[in-house]
Amino acid sequence: MRPLLFLLHVSVCSCCCVFSGDLLVLTVATQETDGFRRFLRSAKHFNYTIKVLGRGETWRGGDYMSPPGGGQKVRLLKSALEDIQDENRVILLVDSYDVILSSGPRELLKKFHSQHLKWIKTFHQKLCCIYNYTLFCRLHPHVREGKRFLGAGGFIGYAPNLKQMLSDWSGADSDSDQLFFTKLYINPEKRKSINITLDNKCRLFQNLHGALDEVVLKFEDGRVRARNVLYNTLPVIIHGNGPTKLQINYLGNYIPHLWMFETGCTLCNEGLRPLSGLQESEYPVVVIGIFIQQPTPFVTVFFERLLNLKYPKNRLRLFIYNQELHHEPHIRTFLEYHESEYQGVKLIGPEEDIDPVTSRNIGFDMCRDDIDCEYFFSIDVDVVLKNEDMLRILIELNKPFIAPMMTKPGRLWTNFWGALSADGYYARSEDYMDIVKGRRMGLWNVPYVSHIFLIKADTLRTDLKDPDLFESATLDPDMAFCSKVRNKGVFMFVTNMHTFGRVLSTENYQTNHLHNDLWQIFENPEWEERYIHENYSKVLRDGLIEMPCPDVYWFPVFTDVACKHLIEEMEHFGQWSGGRNVDKRILGGYENVPTVDIHMNQVGYDKEWQKFLLDYAAPVTEKMYPGYYTTAQFDLAFVVRYKPDEQPALRPHHDASTFTINIALNQVGIDYQCSCDFLSHNFDFFLRIVRRGWALLHPGRLTHYHEGLPTVEGVRYISVSFVDP
Repeated sequence: MRPLLFLLHVSVCSCCCVFSGDLLVLTVATQETDGFRRFLRSAKHFNYTIKVLGRGETWRGGDYMSPPGGGQKVRLLKSALEDIQDENRVILLVDSYDVILSSGPRELLKKFHSQHLKWIKTFHQKLCCIYNYTLFCRLHPHVREGKRFLGAGGFIGYAPNLKQMLSDWSGADSDSDQLFFTKLYINPEKRKSINITLDNKCRLFQNLHGALDEVVLKFEDGRVRARNVLYNTLPVIIHGNGPTKLQINYLGNYIPHLWMFETGCTLCNEGLRPLSGLQESEYPVVVIGIFIQQPTPFVTVFFERLLNLKYPKNRLRLFIYNQELHHEPHIRTFLEYHESEYQGVKLIGPEEDIDPVTSRNIGFDMCRDDIDCEYFFSIDVDVVLKNEDMLRILIELNKPFIAPMMTKPGRLWTNFWGALSADGYYARSEDYMDIVKGRRMGLWNVPYVSHIFLIKADTLRTDLKDPDLFESATLDPDMAFCSKVRNKGVFMFVTNMHTFGRVLSTENYQTNHLHNDLWQIFENPEWEERYIHENYSKVLRDGLIEMPCPDVYWFPVFTDVACKHLIEEMEHFGQWSGGRNVDKRILGGYENVPTVDIHMNQVGYDKEWQKFLLDYAAPVTEKMYPGYYTTAQFDLAFVVRYKPDEQPALRPHHDASTFTINIALNQVGIDYQCSCDFLSHNFDFFLRIVRRGWALLHPGRLTHYHEGLPTVEGVRYISVSFVDP
């Protein structure tokens, strides 16, 4: 097992002490970062007593990501040891920002004393010589089995030995602690007199650098530990030294006992910020940043869902960045009706020619500069806000940075990555599928999130105050942002404890129609929610089908919005036929029973319409006409317009179909006055109120002779499909 610490973490350095009998644990940290709080949580779990020393000092010990450095840690330790007079006191020094304690003091001391040496110092050891000093590497003592090279991040020993070891230290805070300890270790006389021994099989210390393939999670008997499979040991102290910060974050999602199969997430209810019971005026002020950087479907729906968030609007400020001219009417309509409900609104439109990266910095500044702002809620407009309690839930979890898990239906895509590849791109963590599928639910510290997240304003004003958070010479802005958040020691949590929503597919979205969302039937399930009647699911499940006359079935299929959009799309296209028999649009060029209409293929909607028929009409057909199977093929599908001064009626006829789907697109008695009559069944459809969005399914060809009675007032629109001609 590898000894615990190697590199000093940047910008932190304070000293905490943990007492258990004769054990004193010291750690170095100068700031209270998320990593430091994680370390303290693990210590508290095992009843270590914590005392913090050196808090608030400026860190001068170098950058933990680029050694050398760490001398400040040695100075603090040397100073702390001066006050310890008990020769039997065992001292453990560990880092904190990237360290997790996985077991208690009793196991730690038992393993330490099992070395059978009165004076022993155990360094966590590293797989290779980190500074590439060839001479120093060659002088490291060889071992029969296990790790050979010393790492300076942590050690355990009796106080007199440690005092002796540090007595020669006179370096600067920026000098290398690794080099200092290495010179001691490779000096045979010093090594013997101080009695330095390496924990070369990772019984106490596990350095992750160079050993990622050796360490696995072990779930057993209601506990979770890190196990070194190479030496079959259970280290007490886990250290994400060097470039293994992501791996310690991954292990820290579970150790110690933060998530187990028996209990699930034990961390999720800690440190909450309840909002229930607060007056509206007591709710935190939130700036919601809305970013529109590309043509996106269902933007109108996005703003409808934003309005439905269960959060006092007078405690919300909106920052809207729009780069697309196409979406200006959607934003304008929203603000026209609802701007006054919010505490404030700032809009940046395409005419201002501000790039997306700058816009995000402006959004952050809107929160940073507002003394009342407590959170910034960043949302890309392709996010579907399904959970009306989302903002409340995220605030109550009380994390500096948290995101709700989002997916794309039908695709293995989420707005978070469980791991990163060596070059900083996507990699799949071992638990990724379990998190996505909801088999493991909780709070997860991840290396990357996108599309939607909530940040505390205090975090933006301190750790994330730099103006270049989204800038990088090699990374895209979203990846650069996450990289800098990680490097600042801010944990990015994602929660999958609730169903929050999804992210739309925008790849095939076109803007050459009036209502472009109609064309999204293949791409996004939002199409169904927007355009299919809310009671359609009851048609097959509960038998919500009426039979106004024999073999004619009537059922809800379209929403009012769908009907409105189809009418407006056809009127926008405007190329209505003249209602004449000669019709070059159809095979043979002759229409026996002509109407004033526009065919679906004229507006490029034939493929989409066939999918609609296959998904929503065919199942009803097969239920009501048992034994008949349809592939929903059609020669003719069109929208018909009846007007008193144009074509008010249609003479009696049979349809050239096996069955016909006739959908009323507007409302009789309100938009127009007329009727429909199935002559052979002596049924006047005007006797019932025609319902907008309801489909009339009836056989064609010989059995259902029908006519369209005169439209005497207004304009009537219907959608007609001759299926299986």
